[in-house]
Amino acid sequence: MESNTVREFPSSNNVITPDADRGGDPWKFLKWLNPGFVLPLLAGALFLLLWELQIFHRIFDLKKYQLPLPSAIAEAMRDNLSLLLSYTGYTLTEAVLGMLIGSGCGFLIALAATAWPRWGGGSLTMVAALNAVPIVALAPIMNLWFGDGIGSRAAIVTATTMAAMAINAYKGMAAVDPLALDLMHSYAAGKRAVFRHLRIQNSLPYVFTALKINATASMIGAIVGEFFFSSRGLGYLLSNSIKVAKMPLGWSCIVLAAVAGVIFYLVVERLEKVFIKWHPSRRT
Repeated sequence: MESNTVREFPSSNNVITPDADRGGDPWKFLKWLNPGFVLPLLAGALFLLLWELQIFHRIFDLKKYQLPLPSAIAEAMRDNLSLLLSYTGYTLTEAVLGMLIGSGCGFLIALAATAWPRWGGGSLTMVAALNAVPIVALAPIMNLWFGDGIGSRAAIVTATTMAAMAINAYKGMAAVDPLALDLMHSYAAGKRAVFRHLRIQNSLPYVFTALKINATASMIGAIVGEFFFSSRGLGYLLSNSIKVAKMPLGWSCIVLAAVAGVIFYLVVERLEKVFIKWHPSRRT
């Protein structure tokens, strides 16, 4: 006698395939790798390998004392790690302090140039002229004014970073949407309210662009300033290392200065993502 029980067969959605038994596609993890991160990493590794194999020495006819190998630089960094970290912190302090003062002064100049175009516009020309003066010319003057302490290097960085902030912030405050300006006027908004809610808000992307420029320019100003009348910092150590032919130690200063500059830049970039989430460029 046949049974009336209906057999149930597994649906296609529940079928266990051999790939599922093995945990899925074995190359699935490659889909999570970001080419924007992997490709520069591979290019950097290849560059270091060619450097270590002395390929660049053969191409450019360089000696090891002229271009130390990465292994020699790494050894110098390991042997002088505490000194290098201390001097890196000192240089980074000069750069951050000078950049904050210079960017703050530049922003105030942009405010004045926007609020009083007839009187404040000339200040933009003055900071642009100051920015055209080479750092090597500013360094002896700042050392004469502020001594050989941290103040002189901070003053050099201040003069170096002021123009970028003033010009960019002024551009952001001046380039407001006329329709938005008309809307503010239709609500009887005063000059202070227009600045606070429209012009300053519109200038923030330009301000962070200037800060990212200044993040690298401040490290350059601090290190170049340390070549003159300094007893600490990466620039001072780099100058002395070259004088006594300790090139691996000198290159260690260059590597750490580059790393500090990149970290400084990434911090500013992270702050930009936090403070201007409303900007169209951050909506993707």
